[in-house]
Amino acid sequence: MRETKSILLVGVGGQGTILASKILSDGLVEAGYDVKMSEIHGMSQRGGSVSTQVRYGDKVYSPVIGKGQTDILVSFEAMEALRYLEYLKPEGRVVVNDYKIPSAPILMAKADYPEDVIGTIKKKAKTHVLDAAKIAMELGNIKAMNIVLLGALVKAMGLTDIDWEEAIRNNVKDKFVDINIKAFHAGMDAVELAEA
Repeated sequence: MRETKSILLVGVGGQGTILASKILSDGLVEAGYDVKMSEIHGMSQRGGSVSTQVRYGDKVYSPVIGKGQTDILVSFEAMEALRYLEYLKPEGRVVVNDYKIPSAPILMAKADYPEDVIGTIKKKAKTHVLDAAKIAMELGNIKAMNIVLLGALVKAMGLTDIDWEEAIRNNVKDKFVDINIKAFHAGMDAVELAEA
């Protein structure tokens, strides 16, 4: 029997967190896993926090991940990783995008962006750091950042034997399929480089 795994994807509204989660869930279902997914939008249209929980295994009874139960935390924005670290298992891992989106209190000078966010995360968990924005820009579209992170997640979780290109085709518009497939493979490669 395959153990149930829990993945928490977090980011800021507009970063494509939910699309990445849908592709992830679709690929896992096609591979024969029981999958449960839930989304939480916190003022997501205004740049607020967004989190998606994906659990998969032979039989999954709930999509909800409690504190200390996440196998892998994928953060589309650096500070969001800090916000959700308490959900990570002691042996869990973090894939974090080295990318900052200042929150409303920071933009209004009512708060400061925390110092050395990535360094703090690295002290608390095994961490893969990617500059997904740079990778996506090099491919020609910064909006593909979410699929770069999906590729990194797939590599970090050892889920490379699933037909992810088909899952991408099933979830994005035809004109964006090619760039998203390139972004996915670039994300997989970036995790290999991060581990080297």
